[in-house]
Amino acid sequence: MKLLLGQGLPRSTVSQVSKTGIEAVHVGEIGMAPAVDAEILAFEEQHSRVVVTLDADFHTLLARSGGAGPSVIRVRIEGLRAAGLADLFKDVLEICKEDLGNGAMVSVTEKAVRVRRLPLVR
Repeated sequence: MKLLLGQGLPRSTVSQVSKTGIEAVHVGEIGMAPAVDAEILAFEEQHSRVVVTLDADFHTLLARSGGAGPSVIRVRIEGLRAAGLADLFKDVLEICKEDLGNGAMVSVTEKAVRVRRLPLVR
């Protein structure tokens, strides 16, 4: 599974994630640092990557769109550095790999991993 790390995450996280065997790229590395959230989602839907972000807006955009992807992981834990984030991503991918592969919004806190499959049905 390939990850796209959002602007709020340290760029150094990419090298730490790579050490765990997960392919990752940071938005700043592909010229998308100034892109708005909707542009990032559209790009990722075409490139089959999972967006990893600290930003709640991605979940909101997906919920409103009724879309089935791309999958998004929202990290709701403050103060994690690159190595801690890499370990967290590895654990979340192990827990949620199937859901993320089929389209899901995942929210990660210190106590839980919450998964909502896409598209959201009202």
